[in-house]
Amino acid sequence: MSPTPTPGGEKPLHAYNRMMERVKGRLEKTEKKTLAALQHSVDLAKDKAVELGEISREEAERIGAYLRRDLEDAGEYLADTGEELSTWLHFDIALVEERLWEAFTAAADQTKLAYLDLAQRAQRASEYHTGEVTTVGTLQCSACGEMLHFHATGHIPPCPRCRQTVFARYRRPRS
Repeated sequence: MSPTPTPGGEKPLHAYNRMMERVKGRLEKTEKKTLAALQHSVDLAKDKAVELGEISREEAERIGAYLRRDLEDAGEYLADTGEELSTWLHFDIALVEERLWEAFTAAADQTKLAYLDLAQRAQRASEYHTGEVTTVGTLQCSACGEMLHFHATGHIPPCPRCRQTVFARYRRPRS
């Protein structure tokens, strides 16, 4: 699925990708790989985006929440399954923008370490909603099971099959 144009246009998509780059850079320099370090990195990325006038504080909070959700979800998957990130995405990584792929995998690997350290915590249910921004991967409609494939950062559209607005990250059944 290609990103769907929605109100807000490209600005939140570019902000998400810039914030992802900043989180990646910060996590690479951090010794302790914890969820607190991830949160701190996202907070610093939000502050920087506002400071530079790229987006408003409200936009930064919303996009930061999307970014944290995606990274935590990928990190949890990697920690729980031990599989490659490309399995989480459910499509050929050659279709993903190279710069975005590098930033996301580096940040997700750091997040995986945090999840391995905190594996005893209860699993959380991750919901994705129409209008939110997400990164590469596959979402599944909670109502009808339709799959939405994102090859780049994009806005989540209503389900093309049933028009519902709630999705979950698709998890391939374990064999």
